[in-house]
Amino acid sequence: MFRLFSNAKRCWPMKRTLQRPPGRVHLPAMVQQNSFSKGSVHHQANPSPSSSSSSWPNDVGILALEVYFPSQYVDQVELEKYDGVEAGKYTVGLGQKQMGFCAAHEDINSLCLTVVQHLVERSCLPWESIGRLEVGTETIIDKSKAVKTVLMQLFEDSGNTDVEGIDTTNACYGGTASLFNAADWIESSSWDGRYALVVCGDIAVYATGNARPTGGAGAVAMLVGPDAPLALERGLRGTHMEHVYDFYKPDLASEYPVVDGQLSIQCYFRALDRCYATYRKKIESQWQKAGISKQCTLEDFQFMIFHTPFCKLVQKSLARVLLNDFLASRNPDVECGVYKGLKDFSNVKLEETYSSKEVDRAFQKASQELFRQKTQPSLFLSARNGNMYTPSVYGCLASLLAQFSAQQLAGSRIGVFSYGSGLAASMFSLKVTQNSAPGSPLEKLVSSLSDLETRLDSRKCVPPEKFSEIMKLREDTHHLVGHTPHGSKDDLFPGTWYIEQVDDKNRRKYVRRPV
Repeated sequence: MFRLFSNAKRCWPMKRTLQRPPGRVHLPAMVQQNSFSKGSVHHQANPSPSSSSSSWPNDVGILALEVYFPSQYVDQVELEKYDGVEAGKYTVGLGQKQMGFCAAHEDINSLCLTVVQHLVERSCLPWESIGRLEVGTETIIDKSKAVKTVLMQLFEDSGNTDVEGIDTTNACYGGTASLFNAADWIESSSWDGRYALVVCGDIAVYATGNARPTGGAGAVAMLVGPDAPLALERGLRGTHMEHVYDFYKPDLASEYPVVDGQLSIQCYFRALDRCYATYRKKIESQWQKAGISKQCTLEDFQFMIFHTPFCKLVQKSLARVLLNDFLASRNPDVECGVYKGLKDFSNVKLEETYSSKEVDRAFQKASQELFRQKTQPSLFLSARNGNMYTPSVYGCLASLLAQFSAQQLAGSRIGVFSYGSGLAASMFSLKVTQNSAPGSPLEKLVSSLSDLETRLDSRKCVPPEKFSEIMKLREDTHHLVGHTPHGSKDDLFPGTWYIEQVDDKNRRKYVRRPV
């Protein structure tokens, strides 16, 4: 492996409103030292497809992670009052506390510009060291021009135009597809020794009505490479895809989707069942080859995170994973332990339980402690910012990393369920490195997210009346040409990109608020 950084002058400092912990994010050595003159990148020799697996890059996964969310939010308790619904409908029924939102001068391009620049600057990363950049999003503002091409303006001063990847779209699944593509590129004969950058971003907005409280907005950027503190476990992906109209956006002139809520929840549960079954089959096969004969259950995951349209659905999903374990168990102990009192459900069929309140209540009760230990900490950002669509499950990952120490996370397995309507879904797992020593890649990654709560607390709370006005303005100007989008740059976090102008040919000019 080659060395990435030449010396301290490679690190471009970035001022932030909220001071991050001292020290830069440690990244493993990958590229030749002093190799980043323009047009002169030292590529690593590529392993041939016929080489033994030992020549593959080891522990390919997430090296660094950055989260961006809007600087303003609406309180869900206040929104309940404003909408005239019963108290608790959004806060208890959905499990949501706050909802972040964007004014008209932020769009999918500006969100992704912001999160990418923050990650690269905070990681002291030369732009020349990125060889692949892929964007997962369902927020489409142009039917031809990709968000990735807009992000290439960040690379201009470096002269690096040799950057593979493009946008990937299918509802909330695009970020996971981009992550898989990045890992596959690094493990392929096409890899040139540089990093991959995965960007997930969306603005989740709904028309006035029952679905509006399930909105949100944000972006996540992940740096992917070998020797990562969060490694994707090789060969352990369970995927389910099918054709269904549970959530879709046929009107390209509108940001609002068409949603069949009950069908979408049923599809989510069905995809979860099938992805988990496939994942278990694959990991049990690996164990069998290693001489281990056992069934895979929730106990084999220290943490389990889910795509989060709203937090209450995630609690039901963890309960459903326990239901899968129970039905797959050869001889479940229904007299004591986690399956106590569940004997009456021994013969239920999964496909008949999607809308069963009795099954849901019983397994939510049985899984309460498992939920508290394995999943609830991951909902910190989702509860306060809402559904970010493609970044949703990776916001859950950030929440997890922000609330545990490197020592607590070391050696754990994190189960990840990603879902996108239409539908595409996968379950995979991340293995956390054992090395949690001070200054280790894991410790640096965890420290970089330790200010998540402080950043959320620094946002501006907007009254529901003002929120509704901003949403109406956004709706009216979504595809307007020849105008300056509504919104004050002073309301944004320092260092945030925003739309300065949309010209008469619908070309958007972006500028960055000074840091």
